[in-house]
Amino acid sequence: MNTAGRLGAYGATLAVVFAGAFASAGALAPAEIAANWTQSAAQGHETAPGGEEMKQATGTGGEHAPHAVQGVTAEQGGYILQEVSAPATTGDQGQLSFTITGPDGQPVTGFEASHEKELHLIVVRSDGAQFRHVHPVMDDAGRWSLPWQWETAGTYRVYTDIVPAATDESLTLTRTVHVAGSFQPAEAKTVSTRDEVAGYDVTLEGNLTAGGTSALSISVTRDGQPATTLEPYLGAYGHLVALRAGDLAYLHVHPEGDNPIEGQTSGPTIEFAVSAPTPGPYYLYFDFQIDGQVHTAAFIVDTSASSGTATDDGAAADGHSGH
Repeated sequence: MNTAGRLGAYGATLAVVFAGAFASAGALAPAEIAANWTQSAAQGHETAPGGEEMKQATGTGGEHAPHAVQGVTAEQGGYILQEVSAPATTGDQGQLSFTITGPDGQPVTGFEASHEKELHLIVVRSDGAQFRHVHPVMDDAGRWSLPWQWETAGTYRVYTDIVPAATDESLTLTRTVHVAGSFQPAEAKTVSTRDEVAGYDVTLEGNLTAGGTSALSISVTRDGQPATTLEPYLGAYGHLVALRAGDLAYLHVHPEGDNPIEGQTSGPTIEFAVSAPTPGPYYLYFDFQIDGQVHTAAFIVDTSASSGTATDDGAAADGHSGH
């Protein structure tokens, strides 16, 4: 599977995490809807709350085959994200580690690279704060790990985006981790379409519409000047991860334009085609690289509001950098 064909594990079908316990914003999906999503994931179908199968539309008007709801269960297709080991409290230095087992119950060691990595690990607190996108290392026994320390307490969702070599299909598996310590919820915001990170001003424009594919653009400037030095990062000039308030399930996002050429830069604007299945707020996290440094800008958009005309400034959630 080539880079353009696999924006599903992270990229061309970049996973977008539909926000689960979005308590700080007071938005929770009804239990029966969440149950339907979970059931559809196990059956390999993506269904809307009304039960009608949904299809992902591309930015050029074509259609993808229906996708199962991703990022809502620890198991999919017989592959299981086993219990995640991590420091139990804030401030403790340790390891975050886990194993993925296959249908035979044995640890999986064969994965295909998707956007230059065999596994993309996404960690986010249930209120949308403390977003991280990192890449652990697997040992010969199939155990993935990386050094880890929690900055703040809370309940976190841990996601693994993988493409098992045996299936050549992208999967997103998730588990919950509880971290003890002093907890300060992120400031509740309805809409936030601007963020400042490492001196760069990042702005999201476009209208997110439920039930269809929406064109969104993200622009990067510094000191009022367009940033035209966005470097290729993991096979693209920019990546977008979105989390829906309500269940922290994955939404598919499609970067627009040609694949990047090594050594060439782009900017200041990156275009995305985003399919939002249901009305409501979504977290969006935009990764971009300049001068070898990866930055993450965070936003909140709502299908009932124009993201291009919002006046709320600032990041959607604190602590959203960290690669």
